[in-house]
Amino acid sequence: VLAGRKSGKVSSPEEVAEKTIKLFRETVPAAVPGIAFLSGGQEDEEATANLNAINAIGPHPWKLTFSYGRALQAAPQKAWSGKASNVAAGQAAFTHRAHMNHLAALGKWKASLEQAA
Repeated sequence: VLAGRKSGKVSSPEEVAEKTIKLFRETVPAAVPGIAFLSGGQEDEEATANLNAINAIGPHPWKLTFSYGRALQAAPQKAWSGKASNVAAGQAAFTHRAHMNHLAALGKWKASLEQAA
């Protein structure tokens, strides 16, 4: 659960996690096997941090994962920039983003892993 764009409020990942899980527990039956999050215009690391915070406060009755488009593609597209000489850099950026989100889906991501890339 994120604050609306026009609100001017930026929520911490912990606040996003708390409100999201509260809402899910009130409205989503435990029999639902899983929930996939969209990045919805969030910056790459913001989407990863929010997903991680949501999973870190588990366990939950549902599997919580991601179905990101822009949050997986923005960094690779920037690294590639349409140049054949940058294909490897684009691939490396994509692999990194996918790995960061994999860790976040497990609640094991840390911001310091972004700088290590």
